[in-house]
Amino acid sequence: MALQTAVLAKNDAVAAQNRGWFRGRGVLALNLVSSPGAGKTSLLERTIRDFGVEIDIAVIEGDQMTTNDADRIRAAGARAIQINTGSGCHLEADMVASALDALALRAGSLLLIENVGNLVCPAMFDLGERMKVAVISVTEGEDKPLKYPHMFRAASVVVVNKVDLAPHVDFDQAAFLANIKAVNPSVQIIMTSARTGEGMENWRAFLKQEMVKQAQT
Repeated sequence: MALQTAVLAKNDAVAAQNRGWFRGRGVLALNLVSSPGAGKTSLLERTIRDFGVEIDIAVIEGDQMTTNDADRIRAAGARAIQINTGSGCHLEADMVASALDALALRAGSLLLIENVGNLVCPAMFDLGERMKVAVISVTEGEDKPLKYPHMFRAASVVVVNKVDLAPHVDFDQAAFLANIKAVNPSVQIIMTSARTGEGMENWRAFLKQEMVKQAQT
């Protein structure tokens, strides 16, 4: 317990520095968390293609191995830095701090941090982001928020992705939304399909709103 406390304290100190860095430049940093296969990268690709002409978007990609996701992000039209954590199950604040030097973010940019696919460890580690955004797909089942309550409590927004598949997987939307609200009554929920574009206008409206707020802080 003492070691964990020390690790988190060190991480939180760097996270506070990152947060000050973002605030000083008006950069909106969002930490996207999910289980593997929820569609985080597809959501980012669609965001870049639909929204990247309006604002400067950069991405930090976290995975245990490969540069596959960073390659996809660059192909979509945004700058990306790949962080491979090896056996690590989450990104940490010092990893983000190191990536910022290479990204050379401009004032007023949007930084999307795609964390390692895991709904446990990333809930504990502050990266300096404005907020955590949990991404979950309709294929994962209605009880996922109840199984991983710490992550859904830590998130300010839940993006429910792959809604186009809902009719094919017997998805109970009412039960799912009730489970999210049972864990985190104040969370904002956005329903999307990165594949078809359904609901993406609500996601973009959210990003625009948060960028205005960040610029005013």
